[in-house]
Amino acid sequence: MTTALRRIIFIAAIAVIWEVTSRFSSLPDFMFPSLTQVLDTLFNGLISGQITLAIGKSMGRILLGFTIAIVVGLILGYFIWRYKLVEDTLGFVVTALQSIPSIVWFPLAIIWFGLNDFSILFIVTIGATWTMTVNATSGFKNVPQLYQRVAKVYGSSGFHFLRTVILPASVPQIISGLRIAWAFSWRALMAGELLGGGGGLGQLLEMGRSLGQMDLVISVMIIIAIIGTIVDNVVFSRLERSVEVKWGIRGRA
Repeated sequence: MTTALRRIIFIAAIAVIWEVTSRFSSLPDFMFPSLTQVLDTLFNGLISGQITLAIGKSMGRILLGFTIAIVVGLILGYFIWRYKLVEDTLGFVVTALQSIPSIVWFPLAIIWFGLNDFSILFIVTIGATWTMTVNATSGFKNVPQLYQRVAKVYGSSGFHFLRTVILPASVPQIISGLRIAWAFSWRALMAGELLGGGGGLGQLLEMGRSLGQMDLVISVMIIIAIIGTIVDNVVFSRLERSVEVKWGIRGRA
């Protein structure tokens, strides 16, 4: 039995249990909606554009924030790796900041930027930057000394050394950082939209809660889970496999 078939059977079993339990439960529909009701709400939301527009807003925000986080994280990671003074000062602070949940920054973001898209974009970026910085620093530090010595013997230095030796050798660690940073920024986005509004999937969740429409809430939760699964399994897993094949860690399928 293949992995895909096992997953399909497992999800189908959950769906059947959900549907049967909801129909025989004494709880009202607005508290425990049936799967049929949830799927109907999900379908209507996609057709009407309500959920589709929310997906577009959320994806636009996270792609922008995540891109900024990658650039800032790589730059900070480089300086922390390259200079001992920066490692002893900024590196220490970054490690401390990484332990702070992204949503904790939201009150400050509201004071600094107001209750708007900038606040949400800020916490999305913050949610990924520190993780990206730590993983980039670790990747740069773990480049084998043999590679560095051989490159320097052949006259490589400066940007050429960084581009041809350090960055390529750090790619596996950086990809792991990207994967973790995406998860943090995705969660930060949902929390920011949930509290800050401004459209997006998080606001749909809040609207469903305020109206007592649990079918809408669960529909949005399903969309959030699907997007997260697709990004992790389609984008990052394939990128990770291709790097492992290139480095000889894994054989070609």
